Amino acid sequence: MTLPLTVELLALPKEVAEVRRMVEGDDVRLCVSELLTNVIRHVGEGTPVTVRVVAARGGRTRVAVTDPDPRVWPVLRDATDDAESGRGLALLDALAARWGVDQGPYGKTVWCELRAGRSGA
Repeated sequence: MTLPLTVELLALPKEVAEVRRMVEGDDVRLCVSELLTNVIRHVGEGTPVTVRVVAARGGRTRVAVTDPDPRVWPVLRDATDDAESGRGLALLDALAARWGVDQGPYGKTVWCELRAGRSGA
């Protein structure tokens, strides 16, 4: 994978698999999948998004997904053992050195940074 990687697409389940094939490293793939799936589930299928994977300070890898809805923010929850969802951000939180949300006038970007050597490559 050559960084930076920027892909504009519609948030559809089939696109999650396509973007996963474009990136290297299990942790990067997991983060891309979780962030895209959150857009599909909480903002809406077919939402236009931009996925970026870039090299960040200190050898970190930054994964970011931008969507046009500034109102729907991700919330870290404790999923019960029998819950069918709610673990995505907990996984992201466990893998990432840090993560957050940047709000802009026309949308938001949910991002995470993986520690150097943690990209799973």
